[in-house]
Amino acid sequence: MNIILPAQDLFTATAIDLEPTAAELDAIEVEMPVISAEVELLDAQIMMLDRLPNEVDARRLRRARNRVLDARRDLANRAAGTSLPGGIA
Repeated sequence: MNIILPAQDLFTATAIDLEPTAAELDAIEVEMPVISAEVELLDAQIMMLDRLPNEVDARRLRRARNRVLDARRDLANRAAGTSLPGGIA
């Protein structure tokens, strides 16, 4: 009887694969305002799941949506500003 075993090297991640690179960490840091704003929006949506939203909840949700839009706009403007050749803005 032959026992079939998977090749462990093909299916097991090494320590090198587990750590993010410096470029990935920099990208996360640049996108962190957007991530934080989206988490805040998600929190506002979760709070309204089990009850009828009142005026304060609606205001909280509207402000969270505006923060997400502002953060995305700032990120897009930053990305657009860095990709222009010759430093032309």
